[in-house]
Amino acid sequence: MSILHSKVLLNVLFALLLIACGGGEPAPEAAPDHGAGTVVKLDPALDAIVPADYKIEKLSGGFMFTEGPLWRAEGGPHLLFSDVRGNAIYKWDAGSGEVSDFRKPVFEGEYEEGRYVGSNGLTRDPQGRLIICEHGNRRILRIEQDNAETVIAERYNSKRLNSPNDIVYKSDGWAYFTDPPYGLAGLDDDPAKELDFNGIYRLGPDGELELLNDKQTRPNGLGFSPDEKTLYVANSDAAHKVWMAYGVKDDGTLDEGRVFADATSETAEGLPDGLKLDKQGNLYLTGPGGVWIYNPEGKHLGSIQPEEVPANVAWGDDGKTLYMTARTGLYRIALNAEGTLP
Repeated sequence: MSILHSKVLLNVLFALLLIACGGGEPAPEAAPDHGAGTVVKLDPALDAIVPADYKIEKLSGGFMFTEGPLWRAEGGPHLLFSDVRGNAIYKWDAGSGEVSDFRKPVFEGEYEEGRYVGSNGLTRDPQGRLIICEHGNRRILRIEQDNAETVIAERYNSKRLNSPNDIVYKSDGWAYFTDPPYGLAGLDDDPAKELDFNGIYRLGPDGELELLNDKQTRPNGLGFSPDEKTLYVANSDAAHKVWMAYGVKDDGTLDEGRVFADATSETAEGLPDGLKLDKQGNLYLTGPGGVWIYNPEGKHLGSIQPEEVPANVAWGDDGKTLYMTARTGLYRIALNAEGTLP
């Protein structure tokens, strides 16, 4: 056999070997696995916030309506979250991934069908004490270091609050909170509703309660810009799905505000609800279809869309993980952005 014939034969055998071993055409790359949901990018600036290899994780499920997530490191890192319809606060352990009862029930006694009687927003005060917005009990409760309970807000001008929903602390020690009627079965028309408005308040360290705004129809989630000069407040009204931006005056009160973002025309499930900001002032707004990410200038950069529509978010772990309470489940996503841990 000539050398030329030998080379041809060797080339044929080598080609057959490549085909047999799958070494012909390169296999197409598998689509990345982004887990339990997706991220919709609307602007290239989102790349600085959401990594290309992001993954949305579902951590737990089977609840009724999850809300108010709060990360805590003491006693082993864990996340507390409310089940408003389930009348409970649960604890998700970051080490084991297990969920246990933290406070169940929140509201004791009988109640009419339709009331959301559990807790909603959870936070910590400057001393690290747990603060609970209780729908059914229509109050804000503080858990002391020795586990004693102190009611820190229950009435305004001698009238019972509607159902405190969400709360955030300013660095001067004042707490700002919203008070829609979701804890009342008949909402604004419920006979037990004593106030004829749904307010935004601030609560002083000594218990002074001040009404800041009574114009929003459904004030809900709220959060401060990093410089605390702006307070953002969601409006969970199907007829007016907006997020408001209020200038914070030197005395801590609010100006008339402006519409920061408007989702009224959106048809996806969900309403403006809980929100958080990162250290750069970007906003993470739960709303129709997912978590809407906006820059401080009001540009919609994209949305995080877990398998269920989220109602609230919280920073956890090292400050770069966003936890999402979404209907019956608990989710999280690791980001490039960093938020301030409570």
